Amino acid sequence: MRASTARLMNSPIRLAELAFPQVGRLIDRTRLAFIDLDNVLTFAKRDRDGRIDGYLTAYLPDECLLLFVRQGDPVNAASLQPSGRVVITIGEALRHMHAEAERGELAYSVAPLEQLAWMYQSCAVPLQTRVADPDQPGALFPVLQHEAVTGVVELISNGRVSYLRFEEGQFGGGYFCDKPEGMPVARFVETQFERGADGRVRALSASVFPPAADLPAQAPDALISTYRELYWRVVDEIEKEFPGEAKRRAQKVCKGIVDAHRALKLLSIARGAAIPETVVRPDELASALTDWARQLLEGVEVMMPGAAPRILKEATKEHRFLLQSAGFYSRLPWQAAW
Repeated sequence: MRASTARLMNSPIRLAELAFPQVGRLIDRTRLAFIDLDNVLTFAKRDRDGRIDGYLTAYLPDECLLLFVRQGDPVNAASLQPSGRVVITIGEALRHMHAEAERGELAYSVAPLEQLAWMYQSCAVPLQTRVADPDQPGALFPVLQHEAVTGVVELISNGRVSYLRFEEGQFGGGYFCDKPEGMPVARFVETQFERGADGRVRALSASVFPPAADLPAQAPDALISTYRELYWRVVDEIEKEFPGEAKRRAQKVCKGIVDAHRALKLLSIARGAAIPETVVRPDELASALTDWARQLLEGVEVMMPGAAPRILKEATKEHRFLLQSAGFYSRLPWQAAW
């Protein structure tokens, strides 16, 4: 199979050559057509050996996909393209893999959660590009030290990606692709700038981004649908108290806070209408529903004191355990008696 010549945005790095740090491999890089993706993604449900933290790398003709896995379950996804890096839904990533099964390749690697969080972060936030001159291998890090940089440095050399953590200009550890065991970090970094055996200059890229504390998880489609249903059940219960007014009141409150809670764009979609694929976290769904319900029910309480607890109980009783675990009730001034 002919390798793609697509390159990472604003760099000489070929997407097909990208390789990331790992501490083990479940699947070495092989043709996607040989892989049963559904079987791979459900392996952890059948065998405890599959309950690992790691990532799938899919090399497609025009992009490199990363599917992040926690305890064997997919939790997030990102795409590296010639036009840039972007976080995408897990469903979209899987569709791309299936569509390019004949021309794509895949690897499944094990990695610590901190590294996964950094890999995700490098696709989720703007990167600050740094100069990486192969003829001046010692120039990059003194600059970082002089500027007292705090963040993660992503260094890519001929496709091999390494991550180095800096705190006020001081090196604080990292994750390195293909670093020989026992080789000092300083020496390894030097080798990333050295010319190849054929004398060719390495394709280099360096950038800095803020570290992430954890690898965020996307909300699955079923959870988004559940929160959308809860939104409309609250509207239904208010409609019983104020016929003909509930939908208008709900839309007014939604419009006022949707800039702060983008998840409301999903929750307020009419029942039966398709929900567009959107990357949203479970906590964003809970926070959006909580603030919307609080403001909406505060208006109801002004008109009909004591109605809010009754509406909450009837609208949310079937999903009260989900909402309790999300902290929904604890952030409201009313308590529903179960």
